[in-house]
Parts: sequence; structure tokens; C-alpha cells
Amino acid sequence: MTPATPRSNHQIIQDHYAASARQDLAGMLADVAEDVRWTEAAGFPCAGTHVGPQQVIEKVFQVLGSQWQDYRFELEALFDAGAVQVGIGRYSGIYRQTGKAMQARVAHVWQLEGGRIRAFEQFTDTLLVAQAMR
Repeated sequence: MTPATPRSNHQIIQDHYAASARQDLAGMLADVAEDVRWTEAAGFPCAGTHVGPQQVIEKVFQVLGSQWQDYRFELEALFDAGAVQVGIGRYSGIYRQTGKAMQARVAHVWQLEGGRIRAFEQFTDTLLVAQAMR
């Protein structure tokens, strides 16, 4: 029996985005390190740096899921720079309290080491998100 070939950093992030598209939280977190530093942009509803998968679930994914209807990220391009991966795409959703829709371009910067996601940082137009929330 041949041992499985380790996935590349690029494949790990592709797998994360595929899990996101099918709303598979376990799949999204499968390769996240226990001490991951997950940073959401200042001005975004989940702004700040969250450490560890549990904080990411509670302070990012649960918040977005409860505040937004049909919240989505659509990947347009994924750039492979080895230990750093950069995803470019678009957020969309409807803010539940106002009923207003938003679409905002976004860049995700991923840092990987040893087959694990060690850090994530989001860059997005938080004004477009905020306008939907008012």
C-alpha cells in the first residue's frame, strides 16, 4: 500500500473553500491549527483576532450565520505563494435586522506551516458591509 501524498498548501486552502461552499464547518476547520490566529478586518462585524478554532466558530461563523441571511463567500482566484495563499473573491448576504443586501470584494491571506493553517487575515470593504447594517 502506497502512503498518501501530503496535500500542498494550495490544495489545503482549495479544500477549505470547497467546504465553505457546501457549508461544511467541520471541513472548513479540518486543517486549522489549534492556535490559529484568525483576523477579521477592523470595521467588519467580527473584527479582531480570534485564537483557536473554538473562538473562530463562536466569534466569526456563528455571528455571521445569525446576523446574515444567505451569507456567502464566492472564490474568484486563489494564488499560490507556497506557505502563503491568497484568495480573492466576493462576500454577499442580507443583513437580517435591516433586510439590506451587500456585496463586497475581499482578499484572504492564509499562512500555513506543516500542513496546518496557522493564520488567516481578511481584507474587505467594510463600508459596504456597514451600509447594509444601517
